[in-house]
Amino acid sequence: MLRVFYKKRGQSTIEYATLIIIVLGAFLAVQNYAKRGLQGRWKQAVDQMGDQYDPRYADTDIWHRISSNTDTAVITTNATGGYWTTRTDVSNSVETKTGYSTIGAY
Repeated sequence: MLRVFYKKRGQSTIEYATLIIIVLGAFLAVQNYAKRGLQGRWKQAVDQMGDQYDPRYADTDIWHRISSNTDTAVITTNATGGYWTTRTDVSNSVETKTGYSTIGAY
């Protein structure tokens, strides 16, 4: 009766070892699929961000506007001993620059 107990005990140890080997083998087999799935998800997330800026291949719209206001007024005053003049300058100007530049080549 003692021999039967040792045989079953050894058999259950072999069964546990076999089960662990099968589970580890399954994890190793699925590893490549999981890695590819994760890499695909990262690529999808990066693609959703849009195009990245590359200074070698840039299309640029340029818009620049400068506005300036100046008034000019000359005031003459008749005073004792002659005439005195006072000058105040006022002018209105707007400078606008627009353009498009392409850097690099496609």
